[in-house]
Amino acid sequence: MSVRSCLLVILSIGPAYGFQLHAELSSRTAGRRNVNAGQVYGTLERLVKQGVVESAGTTDDGLPLYRATATGLGEASAWLTATESAVGEEWNDLVDRVLLASSLPDSDVLGIIARYRTHWQADLTASGSAAEHDAALATVHGGKLRPGSGQDLLCAAARHALATAALAWLDSSERALVAAPGEFGHGLNLQKPRRGRRPAVAA
Repeated sequence: MSVRSCLLVILSIGPAYGFQLHAELSSRTAGRRNVNAGQVYGTLERLVKQGVVESAGTTDDGLPLYRATATGLGEASAWLTATESAVGEEWNDLVDRVLLASSLPDSDVLGIIARYRTHWQADLTASGSAAEHDAALATVHGGKLRPGSGQDLLCAAARHALATAALAWLDSSERALVAAPGEFGHGLNLQKPRRGRRPAVAA
């Protein structure tokens, strides 16, 4: 997961303070993407230096608020609607993007699901059928494989299995979202934490 991208997506809802963003990140990814508060604050400081986040004043009790700049909002949208990922992060990015998009009060989560379905369907087609993978793996018994070719066969089978699982999850997610429109998205939680770090206000 890109903590940077996720924070920008959450800030697209509106201004928030660091400890609030820490809680929002956890809740909007159903706890599967917990990071420590220090990482959130460190990322916020870098985002301010990069010009994608800026100060939005303070809360009534003095906590510094942050908001995404126009550049930051553009980056958030680009990441949220993308389907490409670093090798090995394909599944995690898929789940994180759909979870975050579904949690926003006004997002085209069904459009994101549709783009991902096209992406994974192409991957499934390119990876061949399950029967083809089974047949290829069956030839290993008693044969002589060149070094690495056995791993290539296993990797291709894993790619097929991942694409199949991704498509099934996208279908079930879409059904749930269509059945309960407006039930998933929500604004920021305004309940204040009892305590938390109070970094200097962003410049």
